[in-house]
Parts: sequence; C-alpha cells; structure tokens
Amino acid sequence: MRAKGGRWLVPSQTNNTKGYIDSFDSTVPNGVDYRCDCAEFQFRHTAPQTGYCKHIYAVMVTLTAETNAERTERLAADGTRTVTEKVTTTVTKRTTYKQVWPAYNAAQTQGKATFLRLLADLCAGVPEPEQHMGRKRIPLRDSLFGATFKVYSTLSGRRFQTDLRDAQTAGHISRAPHYNSLFRCFEDPALTPILQELVSVSAAPLASIEDMFAVDATGFTTTRFARWFDHKWGDVKEKREWMKVHAMVGTKTQIVTAVDVSHGYANDAPYLAPLTDKTAETFTLTEVSADRAYLSRKNFAAVDKHGAVPFIPFKSNSVAWGIARNTALYRRRFHYFNMERDAFMAQYHKRSNVEAAFSMMKRKFGDSLRSKTQVAQFNEALCKVLCHNICYFIQSIHELGITPHFWQEAAA
Repeated sequence: MRAKGGRWLVPSQTNNTKGYIDSFDSTVPNGVDYRCDCAEFQFRHTAPQTGYCKHIYAVMVTLTAETNAERTERLAADGTRTVTEKVTTTVTKRTTYKQVWPAYNAAQTQGKATFLRLLADLCAGVPEPEQHMGRKRIPLRDSLFGATFKVYSTLSGRRFQTDLRDAQTAGHISRAPHYNSLFRCFEDPALTPILQELVSVSAAPLASIEDMFAVDATGFTTTRFARWFDHKWGDVKEKREWMKVHAMVGTKTQIVTAVDVSHGYANDAPYLAPLTDKTAETFTLTEVSADRAYLSRKNFAAVDKHGAVPFIPFKSNSVAWGIARNTALYRRRFHYFNMERDAFMAQYHKRSNVEAAFSMMKRKFGDSLRSKTQVAQFNEALCKVLCHNICYFIQSIHELGITPHFWQEAAA
C-alpha cells in the first residue's frame, strides 16, 4: 500500500500485525536513495544505493510494475492505434554436459587396475640411491608405490597388506614391505621432495592443453590435539591440529601441477611464487588466478615474470593514494580491477576450479590425515595429491583416449 510523500508500508513476512516504512528520495544526483526502518537495513546499509533489504526490493518491483502499467494505459488511450504490450523475459540457460556412461563405467570398474599400472610406471622413473654398506634396504620405488597405494586404498596399514601382496604378485613391485616399514617410509623426510616432483611429473602430459592456472590452499585435519591451560578462565583448552596443502591447479582439467605442504597457520601469499616457478618449468602460463590472500607486489611480479597475467582481486582498503607508490604493473592491475570489473570477474571465476580439485581429492581419499608425526603427515598429504592426478588420467584414458607417458613428457 502506497502512502503520501513517497513512503511505502511493506508488511512483515513473519508478523501479520507488523509492517515497515520504506521511503525514497528521487532528488539525489545518481538516482533514488531508498531507506527502510527494518533491522536488516540498519545492519547492512553503509552508503546510499548499497545494502538494500528485501523490503526495498519489494518497493522497486512494485514501482517497475506500476510504471509499465501506466505506460500501457497511456498508449491504449490513444484512439488512433491499438497497443499490445509485449513482455520479453531473457532466461540464461545453464550449460550442461552429458555424461559418457560407457567410458565412466569402464573408468570406475577398471580404475584400480589402471591406477596400479600408472603408479608403477611413475615410480619406475625414480632413480634408486646407491647403498655401499649395511643390510639391503627396501627399494625406493617399492616404498613410494606402497605409500601412495595405501593412501589410495584408504585402509589401515595392517589391512592393506593383502593388497600390497597382490601388487607384488602382479609384478608392480619387487617385494611387499611390512606395514611397519611402510610407516617408516611415511616418516622419511627425504621422500617429501620426491613426492613433490612426482606430482609435477604426473601433470606433464597435459603441457600442451593447460595454460591457465589457479592457486589456493586447503586444510587437512589430523588426529592430534594441542592442549594448554588457560590461566584467565582456569580451564584446559584444546584444539585439533591441521595441515595445509598449497597447490597450483589447471583450470581446464583440475590437474595439480605443483604442490607444497605447511602447518595449518602458514600464510598463503609466500607460496605463489615457488608454485608458479615450478609450473613454468613444464607449462606455458597465460593466466594465474588467486584470491585476496595472495595480493602483493612480489606475487604480481612472479606471475608477470613468466609472461602470464595475474588475476588477483584487490582488498577494500586498497586505495589510489597507496597504489601510486607501487609498481607500474601493480597500478595497471588495480585500475583494471576497478574500471573493468565485469571482465575481471569473468576471468577470475576460473579460480573456482581449484576448489573443485580439492573437493574431488577429499571426497575420494578423505579430508583427514592418519599419520602422527609432522613429516609423515606432509608425505601422506602429498600422496593424496598424487593419487588425484593419476585418477584424472584414468578418466582421460577412457573418455579422451589419452595414454600418459610421464617421464617422457616431463623430459620433453
């Protein structure tokens, strides 16, 4: 119901006896300034024409409908012609992709056998360290195969022994390590850089496809808790410890091209430059997207160094007088972000693919780490990323006919 002087009474949806007064001022320079006396508007409203509540949107819809009705009546009153009002509604159809069920079924039913074959080929390229004295050690390739296969199976070390013996019978490894030897393999810090390299090598066959990337971090919970005594409240507090995986992901295929692991409270920004440099060793970069946590001059320069365009949104406190003291690249990206916001967001939206990759990883192999020590947790998290890359190629083999040759592609 409309009141006098541009004031509206909008009924409440939760209370039949209550309503809110909405008013608007059409004399403001840039349009109409709406106001509402509801609590939602008072909480969200920060400046004119921002923070609208649902009552103001109801007034806007009513005004638009009345304007169209008045126009129809005015044209219909003209006796020289008959007016037929046409309303055109534009509906954006969501793009959908049909599932190739024969290929999907083949990938799921034959996935484990294909995974073992690809993992064995990937571990076969790892050089074996020389041993000059002492008891003969377990081959490094068998240790890497067993650790990654255990993470893929999501079984405990003891129940995993049957699968490991079957892999030995199939010829994928020379010997099946004992479960205690497998646990010690996870706790070996020398395996961390090897697993990181295996992740990069496993993504190399897609070097001719991927050129746009996104970087982000995700957390994996652990089974350990940190406890301390709070003197202020006189009580024992505890919190679960967690680890963070920093990854560079291709936006077309969700393949992980470079990865690093840190403790849960590490800053994200310092990891963009090394991940970009590692990816640039195999891939040609054209775009790199990241969220506001990676906003810095060093990260802009790290991406620009490889001829790529950084798409990193600026924060609300990034103002012009502060930007003037920064580099020319930083200023260009700032003005592009503010003046071409729609074009920027269209490219920046590709960053959602890194979230999809993390979701795939956690749904298949779990979002928690079973290991107790920090080194073992790091290696277990890297094994999850490696399993994710191999599983992507299993799907590609059946759907796209891609046959990966990991070490040959990496060398090329």
